[in-house]
Amino acid sequence: MFQGETAITLDDKGRIAIPAAHRELVAKGGNRLVVTYNPFEHGCLWLFPDKEWERVRDEINALPSVKAVHRSLQMKLVGAAAHVEPDGNGRILLPASQRVAAGIEKRAVLLGMGNKFELWGEQAHLAKIRETIGEAQITEDMLELKL
Repeated sequence: MFQGETAITLDDKGRIAIPAAHRELVAKGGNRLVVTYNPFEHGCLWLFPDKEWERVRDEINALPSVKAVHRSLQMKLVGAAAHVEPDGNGRILLPASQRVAAGIEKRAVLLGMGNKFELWGEQAHLAKIRETIGEAQITEDMLELKL
């Protein structure tokens, strides 16, 4: 399970280093990740371990493509998916098209989100993290949490 927040820097080639604390977990998952768009929030890419990605991909592809929203989800997740493998230094090369579309430049934040990573551009992450959850946004499921 991935968790934690790490400030990272993209090198001139668009590579990021997987934090040392996560490298063993990535290696256990086949040492291969899938990078794709976060279809719900701009400024963020998702990175899935290969096995988790296969589950997600199959669920998404099972949606009937006659609905425009399903096709959009399939395009943003499955159509844009790129396999990446860490090099000997634990770095992965992020596809340039995805970096540009998400607005991820030199500085970014990698979040371990359980079954996947989220990679945020630094400014998008700051904006998102500064948002508070208002009382009107609290769902029934959230009321059950013991925080």
